[in-house]
Amino acid sequence: MDQIQSMRVFARVVEAGTFTKAAESLDLPKGTVTKLVQHLEARLKVKLLNRTTRRVTVTPDGAAYYERTSRLLNDLDDIEASMSNAQASPSGRLRVDVGASVAGQIIIPALPDFYRRYPDIRLDMGVSDRPVDLITDNVDCVIRGGELQEQSLVARRIGNVPLLTVASPAYIAAYGAPTHPGQLEDEHTLINYFSTRTGRLYPNEFEKDGERLEIAGRYRLAVNESNAMTAALLAGLGVGQTGSFSVIPHIERGELVRVLEDWQVPAIPVWVVYPPNRHLSAKVRAFVEWAAEQFAKHPHIAR
Repeated sequence: MDQIQSMRVFARVVEAGTFTKAAESLDLPKGTVTKLVQHLEARLKVKLLNRTTRRVTVTPDGAAYYERTSRLLNDLDDIEASMSNAQASPSGRLRVDVGASVAGQIIIPALPDFYRRYPDIRLDMGVSDRPVDLITDNVDCVIRGGELQEQSLVARRIGNVPLLTVASPAYIAAYGAPTHPGQLEDEHTLINYFSTRTGRLYPNEFEKDGERLEIAGRYRLAVNESNAMTAALLAGLGVGQTGSFSVIPHIERGELVRVLEDWQVPAIPVWVVYPPNRHLSAKVRAFVEWAAEQFAKHPHIAR
């Protein structure tokens, strides 16, 4: 059997953690994936993987083999790309994952421009605010805002999203507009964000004249997705902080009102992230550069 193919299949099994996930990502039958790894082990006369009913773990010899062959496979990809027209005309399937509001309001509306430039790229776009394991899920890159949790990944900062504190006119008519962040502790109702990964509530942050406040406040609703936050604000459920590009259109239409405007709120950094050990192919590079361009020219996102 083809040795290079066997090496690629072995590497994908290591990254995916199971033969089933590896087969799905490679679009191969599971039996073929299993057979290729078995032939590789027979050729090397070394056990590369420990198999259980649920998961595959790498033996010490397998880990050493993966480290060396992954570099070799990346070099082969580089050679092939340099000898073809891939750099001039990126093509193929690209798997990306994008936060819900960024997908709906920035990336997807601009995709006609992307396809005019790169008509041969097929995008599989996951849309969610949940954390994604790029290696296990076989995702080429993700766009995420906030603090980076996985320091081993390669991250490029492509923008800073200002946060605005807003409420609906109906809420303000019923409860008044806060004039100081401290009033959010016990005089107003907040809509909060919580971490999908840990369940921890994110505090509402305010800065003014060197004073910095973190307000947890009284809340009846916490959400973990930005579109849900906008919907809750529009429904008049409380005061909340969210990304400027999500709410400025509603502010311009009078559906939401800014409050506490004299207090600054730290902006949220936005990153495009991809695995360090994966060849940055022409199609990945094309998407990363194009996405950075969309953020750079957006009127409500800071460079």
